[in-house]
Amino acid sequence: MPIEYPAANGGGVLNEHSAVRNSVGLFDVSHLGKASVSGEGALDYLNSIFTNDLRKISDGQAQYTLLCQKDSGGVIDDLIIYRYSSKHFLLIPNAANCQQVLEQISKDAPSSLEFENLHESYALFALQGMKSIDVLKDLGIDVNLEYMSFMESELSSEALIICRTGYTGEHGYEILTSWASARKIWDLLLEKVKKYSGLPAGLGARDTLRTEMGYALHGHELSLDITPVEASASWALAFDKEFWGKSVLEKQRAEKKHRRLAAILISDRGIPRAGMEIKDQEGKNIGYVTSGTFSPSLKSGIALGLFNNPISIDTQVFIDIRGRISQGVIKRLPFQPSRVK
Repeated sequence: MPIEYPAANGGGVLNEHSAVRNSVGLFDVSHLGKASVSGEGALDYLNSIFTNDLRKISDGQAQYTLLCQKDSGGVIDDLIIYRYSSKHFLLIPNAANCQQVLEQISKDAPSSLEFENLHESYALFALQGMKSIDVLKDLGIDVNLEYMSFMESELSSEALIICRTGYTGEHGYEILTSWASARKIWDLLLEKVKKYSGLPAGLGARDTLRTEMGYALHGHELSLDITPVEASASWALAFDKEFWGKSVLEKQRAEKKHRRLAAILISDRGIPRAGMEIKDQEGKNIGYVTSGTFSPSLKSGIALGLFNNPISIDTQVFIDIRGRISQGVIKRLPFQPSRVK
């Protein structure tokens, strides 16, 4: 996945970001992991490990969830799980974490379960933007999916798995196809994307889009050192069931002494980056930037920051940007209204 596509072909982060917000963009996210878990008792076992409740979704639906450390509540990975049946699940972990996730969850699993790393079996494309449904219809794919549900389909005699989800805040789909047919499917999708004034999009636009929505990125807002409670991801924790790290996270939530994630809109020309210190009006360090970028939609710098203590909306904060102090204001997320329904 390139940072951006050549400007000579209409690419570049700003153009690719705009295409997704106003028309449609196509991302190659094949670097993401793919793995399957199948067998008798798969639902019960996975539900005892992952934070969200797999019993709350039906066959043909997908769910965002987290895998946490048992002793600290830190996040090993956040991922999407596709539920085919109570005996068959497809996992989409983050790229670098796929093998670790499989090793962790298979270590003490019942012998009835089979775990398979499918990373080299599937390519994965994200078709995002208000015209994404037009692209699929134009290709003859009859797609009528609720958010976070999936279906099997076919394009030019090649099998597809299409899930109505994404990482941009726009109406969109993630499309799995075999590695062997990946180039063929990409070309067919891209031809229609361009017909609707869209563009292929890279990592740069993916980051500006997800930061505008306040979507967490593993290694930034979520990590072994940052829990879901600290990262404002408690909505993905089903405390009425068991999962790894539950007792730690319950205690953290109850005591309310944890760090908090908040959004910052920069008031000047500064562009914050991950790791930069956040200070209060007296110059005291009160947190650090977990993600920062220039927002093409707002024409301003934006950031997500992890604060040592609770902080109120509209509070002024200051970020040390390579020795220059830049001013910002705490805002509610998302920076841009979501069009996902």
